[in-house]
Amino acid sequence: MSTNVLRTPDGWWVVRDGRAVRIDTKAVTTAELLADRDAVREAAASTESGAPVTDLVALPPVTTPCRVVAQMVNYRSHAKDSGFTGDIPPTFFRKASGSVSGPHETIVRPAHVEFLDYEVELGLVMGARLPVGTVVEEDDLPSYVAGLVLTNDVSARDVQLTKTQFYESKSYPTFTPTGPYLALLEPEDFARLIDLRLRLNVNGVPRQDRTLADMIVRPAQALTLLARFQTLDPGDLLLTGTPGGTALKAPPAPVAKISALLPPALKWKAFFKGQAKNPRYLRDGDLVTATIATSDGRVDLGEQRNAVAGGR
Repeated sequence: MSTNVLRTPDGWWVVRDGRAVRIDTKAVTTAELLADRDAVREAAASTESGAPVTDLVALPPVTTPCRVVAQMVNYRSHAKDSGFTGDIPPTFFRKASGSVSGPHETIVRPAHVEFLDYEVELGLVMGARLPVGTVVEEDDLPSYVAGLVLTNDVSARDVQLTKTQFYESKSYPTFTPTGPYLALLEPEDFARLIDLRLRLNVNGVPRQDRTLADMIVRPAQALTLLARFQTLDPGDLLLTGTPGGTALKAPPAPVAKISALLPPALKWKAFFKGQAKNPRYLRDGDLVTATIATSDGRVDLGEQRNAVAGGR
């Protein structure tokens, strides 16, 4: 069964049944913790009652700096919402690790961003070096992936679309809420990945709800494709895409055909004029909650609760 690890300002903890037992480790970074698995196992086997998790302040369990890589359009439902038809080529992009924030930290909307969107995603945390040229089979996943985290790939759509700029639009501070738990997996847990259900609500209203069965490129294939050009190291993070239900959706086909005839400036002006009527984009004061878990709770990454507030 997976082991949930929590990071706080006071160190690392193993969490079970709502209580946390401190891990006796000198590890500061995620990579250092993964190299000290004996200490994690010792805490997991402890008979101490521990401290209530509600008394602890959760930090992101993925420490920075690290590589943060993400997959684009990797769920069938999201592809449909985005207007894609036919085969979708696997595509990766990078996020600044400075965007990684805590699971209960406020998402700060930059003042120039009007169309702020959410994307609940499963994050893979690397436990071993993945050199360029590596081929990863399903059975190899436990050799490279240490565990899983809940993430939210927050996106400034007006920056992303008008500037075709993924890196900037997804890399502002607080744009990757991560945690609360790093779920360290046992080899047998990897067979349950397909059963993980991703859910995201805004102000208590469901927005996203899919299992990994909706995923297009599964983790082993994604790591193989990524390893064609990118090395990953222990503690690095791969976001594996989001299901349908985001605020952004492609316009109807007739509208898209007409807008394609317009000069770029007019096209985007018309598009965002229409998007301004869309109430699903995040507003100041909204509360975003997200979970990822199997139905039986064998793998449960905890819950994120992030308020949204405007910045400068």
